[in-house]
This record gives sequence, structure tokens and C-alpha cells, in this order.
Amino acid sequence: MTFYAETTNEDERLTVSADGRLELVRTQELLRRFLPPAPARILDVGGGPGVHARWLIEDGYTVHLVDPIPRHVEQAKHTGATVELGDARHLTAEDASYDVVLLLGPLYHLLERADRDQALAEAYRVLKPGTLIGAAGINKYASLFEHTAFAHLHREPVQKSIGKILATQRHDGKKAFTAAYFHGAEQLRDEVAAAGFTEAEVFGIEGPAWSLLAATERHTGQSLIGSEMFESALTAARMAEPYPELLAASSHLLAVGHRPG
Repeated sequence: MTFYAETTNEDERLTVSADGRLELVRTQELLRRFLPPAPARILDVGGGPGVHARWLIEDGYTVHLVDPIPRHVEQAKHTGATVELGDARHLTAEDASYDVVLLLGPLYHLLERADRDQALAEAYRVLKPGTLIGAAGINKYASLFEHTAFAHLHREPVQKSIGKILATQRHDGKKAFTAAYFHGAEQLRDEVAAAGFTEAEVFGIEGPAWSLLAATERHTGQSLIGSEMFESALTAARMAEPYPELLAASSHLLAVGHRPG
């Protein structure tokens, strides 16, 4: 929690860099493909400072945001959503009270399977029959691509750190990023399906070219948002969807499923 409370400004992560903007744009277009018509009720669990709540409200949805970080809850008050300090594993919402539950952060901050299962079970409980869950995970190979883009993967300490993540699917949170769990695509789909959700499928959010954006911005110091390279990376993400083997190249994964009606 210290990472989000004191170290990073999560409100800027999806808007400042080209790969962050790619994540936002793709999350929007994937969710809009499955969301019911507005004004459906959406529970944004682990919604941070409200980056997604903001555009969902602009689209006409009613959004209630839950997050465990007080700083995020305060920031999210400005989005137009109702907000609450809370935990994905212990939601205060009533049974079958929402049309959509979004878990766009909690699953990769819950390192133990039992905790992720509990968060998914809570999402299932508060959803109406026949409605939608959207759950995100960090791809287990994301750190390999990211630290190549940073041009320091050849350094032995970095290799050791990333090798540990690849082997364990966990980051201990001692350096740079917070403690986190990294999913494989099939694993994320299986966890969502095991919670009782049907028609579970997984999409690569940023697609296979996101790290090219990250590398180019980092080494030129120039923003690529809105550039032809950005548009090409966005096109690559869309074109990669029919090919499940390319899921391994995305930075984040999005699982969607439905509570049986």
C-alpha cells in the first residue's frame, strides 16, 4: 500500500506515457464491447483514483468505487462516482445489487490464490444473475519485456530479479514496484471460471508492441501519444486478438465472464 499511498501517482499512470495510454484506450474499447447499456450500475473494485470511473460516468453509467488506499478514495471523489474505503475480499454491497463488477487491480495485488478466489467470490455475490465481470491481471512475462525496454536487463542484479518473477510469478515489493502476482492467460481464465463465471475469455490489453512504445519514449525523451507508432501499436493489439499465443506478449490481461442468469 505504501507504493500507492506515497511513491507513485496512479492518477497519471494511464495518461502520461504512451504505453499507459495504450492500456487505457484498449481497456475502454474492450469493456465497451461487453458492458450493458447505460445507466447500468457498476462496482469499480480497486478503482484507484478513478481513472476508469471517470470515463464510465461520462458514458452514462452509475459507478461506485471501492479502494483500500485513502489517498485514492479522496482523489476519486472528483470523478462523480460514489466512493468507499474497502477491500475486494470483503465488499459491503448487498447480494445481486450490481450489473457489472470491475476488478482492474485487485487480482494482481493479492498474491495468494485463496485471496484472489475470495475477491472473485465477492464479485460473484454482488452481481445480478446474467451480468458481467471484468478482471485484469499483469502478464507473467511483462517484466521481461519492460526491463528490456529499459535497457538494463543484461545487468546481473536485474536478471536475477526478473528471473525470480518469471519462476515464481511474484514480486516481493522490496524494490521499485509493490508486491504483485503475475498471471498466465490460461490461469487467469481458469481462476475466473472456477469462481462460477461462464463464457470466460481473456484478452491481451496492450498487445505485442507496447514495449516498443516504452523503449522509444524512454530513450528519445519524446512522447509518442497520438503518433503513428502509437496508432500502429494500437492496431497490433487489435490484430493480435484472434491469436491466443500472442497473449503472452501483452503487459496486462483482461478476463471477462458472466454470472449465470
